[in-house]
Amino acid sequence: MFPETAPYDEGLLDVGDGNRIHWEVSGNPNGKPALVVHGGPGSGSSPNARRLFDPERYRIIQFDQRGCGRSLPHASDPSADLSVNTTAHLVADMERLREHLGIDRWLLYGGSWGSTLILAYAETHPSRVSEIVIAAVTTTRRSETAWLYGGVGRFFPEAHARFRAAVGAADDVPAAELIAAYAHRMADPDPAVREKAAADWCAWEDAVLSGEGQGTPYSDRVDTARLATVRICSHYFAHGAFLEEGALIRDADRLAGIPGVLIHGRQDMGGPLITAWELVRAWPDAELHVVESAGHLGGEETRTLVLKALARFAEG
Repeated sequence: MFPETAPYDEGLLDVGDGNRIHWEVSGNPNGKPALVVHGGPGSGSSPNARRLFDPERYRIIQFDQRGCGRSLPHASDPSADLSVNTTAHLVADMERLREHLGIDRWLLYGGSWGSTLILAYAETHPSRVSEIVIAAVTTTRRSETAWLYGGVGRFFPEAHARFRAAVGAADDVPAAELIAAYAHRMADPDPAVREKAAADWCAWEDAVLSGEGQGTPYSDRVDTARLATVRICSHYFAHGAFLEEGALIRDADRLAGIPGVLIHGRQDMGGPLITAWELVRAWPDAELHVVESAGHLGGEETRTLVLKALARFAEG
């Protein structure tokens, strides 16, 4: 990875509905524009992500999606209105940021939830996207969240029992109802209820990632970040990411002419490889690299493939 670089420009962009999103730019002001789209939803951007880009060749743009990171209002505040926090809102925010920064076309990079938002944006504004690089492919279909909060529990029965018990759910409760129960608790006026729900949700997420040997990344988040992440995640997942089921793969023909590199770990317990496989079959200009030993968080081989893709696309 490249050395750490500090942003040379940043700000808060008013995107309407009382929301202001934080953005920052680093690297070469005259370099190839690249937008980093963070995961979650609600995780916020990470300074480490820009180390994947050559700062001499890229103009690296990062932003915090509505309700998280340094964007305002913060979703850890129960008064923050999530009714104006949907996938369509985030797509519009990205386009407004592009216009604000005077960018014609940009490369999009991200993973997990970030890949869903990248695809939603690119299928809406294909003429504004030069290339796409995704590590850990998800489209946030209801079938995918049903696996993450239900089906994968067969591999982690003890942890899933605790996850259900925390909201008083029966053993056979559908994942959609389980997610909705957490979303309801994250809207409770009692901060203790919200804090417990956030901790229980993060414990489950960490259980799913436990085989990857990278600690407890969800539970390790500071209180406000953890609250925002879980409140936004449960909000989006309870509503099918505000997308028609399967629409992102169905409409992948809109990505024709956009080169894509998809990287996915075969051992990804939270997001099985099938989604990446279905997407690459529907998107002829994309290539899929399967990392045999990697899970959802990736590792050295995943990082190397991302670096190679970004180095190749820097030439364009």
